[in-house]
Amino acid sequence: MPNDATTPPKNMRFGEGDRVAVLLPLPLAGPYDYRLGLGQEAALGDFLRVPLGRRVAIGVLWGRGAGEVDQAKIKDVLGRLDTVPLPELSRRFIDWVSNYTLATPGAVLKMAMSVPDALLPPALPHPDYVAAETQPAGLRMTAARRRVIEAAWAPLPAAELAHIAGTGVSVVKGLAELGALNPVVREAQTAAAPDWRRTGPCFSPDQEAVAGQLRDMVGAGFAVAVLEGVTGAGKTEVYFEAIAATLAQGRQALVLLPEIALSAQWLERFVARFGAPPHAWHSDLTPARRREVWRDVAAGRARVVVGARSALFLPFTDLGLLTVDEEHDASYKQDEGVCYHARDMAVVRARLADIPIILASATPSLETQANILAGRYRALHLPARHGGATLPAVSVVDLRATPPARRAWLAPPLVDAVAETLGAGEQVLLFLNRRGYAPLTLCRACGHRMQCPNCSAWLVEHRQSARLQCHHCGLVVTLPPLCPECGAKDQMTPCGPGVERLAEEAIARFPEARTAIMASDTLTGPDAAARMVARMEAHEIDLLIGTQVVAKGHHFPMLTLVGVVDADLGLSGGDLRAAERTFQLLTQVAGRAGRAERPGRVLLQTFEPQHPVIAALASGDAARFYAAEAAERRAAGMPPFGRLAALVVSGPDAARVERTAAELARAAPHGEGIEVLGPAPAPLAFLRGRHRRRLLLKTDRRVALQDLLRHWLDAVDPGAGVRIQVDVDPYSFV
Repeated sequence: MPNDATTPPKNMRFGEGDRVAVLLPLPLAGPYDYRLGLGQEAALGDFLRVPLGRRVAIGVLWGRGAGEVDQAKIKDVLGRLDTVPLPELSRRFIDWVSNYTLATPGAVLKMAMSVPDALLPPALPHPDYVAAETQPAGLRMTAARRRVIEAAWAPLPAAELAHIAGTGVSVVKGLAELGALNPVVREAQTAAAPDWRRTGPCFSPDQEAVAGQLRDMVGAGFAVAVLEGVTGAGKTEVYFEAIAATLAQGRQALVLLPEIALSAQWLERFVARFGAPPHAWHSDLTPARRREVWRDVAAGRARVVVGARSALFLPFTDLGLLTVDEEHDASYKQDEGVCYHARDMAVVRARLADIPIILASATPSLETQANILAGRYRALHLPARHGGATLPAVSVVDLRATPPARRAWLAPPLVDAVAETLGAGEQVLLFLNRRGYAPLTLCRACGHRMQCPNCSAWLVEHRQSARLQCHHCGLVVTLPPLCPECGAKDQMTPCGPGVERLAEEAIARFPEARTAIMASDTLTGPDAAARMVARMEAHEIDLLIGTQVVAKGHHFPMLTLVGVVDADLGLSGGDLRAAERTFQLLTQVAGRAGRAERPGRVLLQTFEPQHPVIAALASGDAARFYAAEAAERRAAGMPPFGRLAALVVSGPDAARVERTAAELARAAPHGEGIEVLGPAPAPLAFLRGRHRRRLLLKTDRRVALQDLLRHWLDAVDPGAGVRIQVDVDPYSFV
């Protein structure tokens, strides 16, 4: 039965007959009580095999058993895994995240145990085989056996020997069993570790001053440094100095990146500085590599890890430094399962470990800026681009005055700028944050719109792959030849542009330019991203058309023009952070231009040239924009000056969802500094086959938000098939 055990003092050990609390990586209410059997011993953090119903599960010894369950009902632990225990700091972090997000501790533990196979003993390596110096007496020689023995003059894997000899692997294994081949086990190759002694780059006085302050933070306890600098200021190379100082102390370092699959240039810089790559952690790794990385982190062999947000839950044994690059990026927020923001949880992880953390960004989030003003974070600033490069000039193209031609998306000023840049032998980036060919397909005859049957969303046309796709649930269908509503033939037409449609126009206008699309659809993993970056660096591409993936830290020396095709995209929709997010994204995109000797320029196509975001980008007055944005949020009591928590009620039965949402509304908390909005249909009221209603709890910062939420949720039973998901500090409002 579950108990309410919390993390007890470290190093507590248990022996035969003791009740222990075992936390399982499942969404259960808490740890379950088990009993250590005959001759068994275990300590906090040990991984234990335990019975769970009719199956065997692996959990973590979390503390002393609660003792509330009848002794006769307690089951015995089946055994302890011979592997490194989950560190105390990992257990404290899991408890903290669970308490803050209101997720069950088992659900959080599951993220820390994301590679169950890593807990099992490593498989023995497959041996190579070499011919024995003396063949065994009485060996019956066949043509196939002779070919294998002749090929085995040097150690080779069984499969390779069989291939060379033109026979099956069973022949090779049979010869080994008879003694005609000797097995040879290769020693595991140890990858080179990053070398902190290597000489770093030559810094400007500003860079050296900031690098010195970061070095001084290492080993001096918990502190948060915000490394702010214009795009191209060399922030990465500067925080590498803190990593070097961490390695010099023999400790581990973790760097979080928002798009680890697009980190080719970051990895090149790292290898140039330290002579060896870091351990990478992201979803595109093979299962075997994920096992290796998890084990290396747990054993302390991984000195530097660069990873996506889930890397926070790896079992570091001696973490000495945390860095969150592009800390403002919205992809650090996980909106499903355990809802958490990796930047904020990284700060907590650093505080628990009493180590420094660096938050790096050219456009720090409003939350981070508020913490600087409150004195909780330390601001470090790099005011200029590295190597004498200058920031690009930003111009606004008013689409009301100079609209594109009919069925085109590029206005005349941008067309002229592209032609001029290509004529000078330089590269162009056209940015449109919309994947596919067109965001909507409708019938010209009856107006029917192609909608996802599982979601309240339009199907996006991807013409290059000849499909319609839902970007929320992943449904893929072919474009129908007849309208599903009226049966009209050849009347389905795309509405609006995506990057594929923009590429179609660009190729028609600039047929001599070598054009490519850079979007999450065209980059199928780290290798594809690296190839695309290499082609840009080698100037094998003249005109790049991309979505937001092009904004993440890429350095292309010959890229001198950035054209933002729809600068208004993202400014509307009722999102709390719409303006801030758009300003950050467009600033990052603009920062791709003119990063070397050649000056750059940026053209923003817009119907709203007076919008605060557009005006701030054109004037370069980021401080004024953030001040105005902060004043609006403060007046409304919105984050970071107030607290929010979203409750999303969902289920396959619309009536039950509506009923549960209404019960939540009736049980809603009241009091000073507390406001509940809703229930209301979510913007995506139907998602992956589930109906959805939202409620929003808004409080001032003095209110104990988590306690309020717990009491509220305890008052309502959602019933079968209905789920209530809690999102503390929501970033998405769909």
